[in-house]
Amino acid sequence: MKLKVPNIALPKSLEALSPENFARLPQREQRLLLLGGLAALGILIFGIIVPLDHAVSRERAKLTQKRADLAWMQSVAPEIAASAAPPSATGESLLVIIDRSARESGLASSMAGSEPGGANTLSIRLEKAPFDSLIGWLARLSQQNGVLVDSATIEKAGAPGLVNAAIVLHSG
Repeated sequence: MKLKVPNIALPKSLEALSPENFARLPQREQRLLLLGGLAALGILIFGIIVPLDHAVSRERAKLTQKRADLAWMQSVAPEIAASAAPPSATGESLLVIIDRSARESGLASSMAGSEPGGANTLSIRLEKAPFDSLIGWLARLSQQNGVLVDSATIEKAGAPGLVNAAIVLHSG
C-alpha cells in the first residue's frame, strides 16, 4: 500500500497566516494547524516553563535554607570559639590521639588512611562514616585534646547519613 502525502506549501510571510487565509483552508488543514499550535503551546508550557519554574523554586528554597544556616553558624561562632579548651598535655603524638579517639567514637572502621603533614599536622580520610559521629568526634578532639580542623572536605557517600571525608587536623 502506498501512502500519499499531500503537498502543503508553507506560507512565505506572516501575512499569509491571516484569519481570512486560515478560513480558506480546508477544514482538515484548519484542525491540523490548531492541533499543531496547541501541541506546540503544550510543549512550551509543560516541557520548558513549568520545569524551569520548579527548578527556580527549589533553588530559592535551598538559598533561603543556606542563608539561615549561615546566620545560625555566625551567631554561635563566638560561643564555640570561647569554649575551646587548651591542648592536652598528655604528650601523645597526634596520630595516637586520632587513632584512639576514632576507636572510642566508633569511627575506626571508617578510617581509610592517614598521612602526616607538617609539624603537628595529620591528613586523614574517612569513608562511609556516619556524619553525626564524625562531627561529634571532631568536637571532642577540639575540646579534649586541642586538635583543630585546618580544612575538611565532606561529601555524601550514597546512603543517607553516611559521608566520605578528607580532613587535615592540627594540634597545638
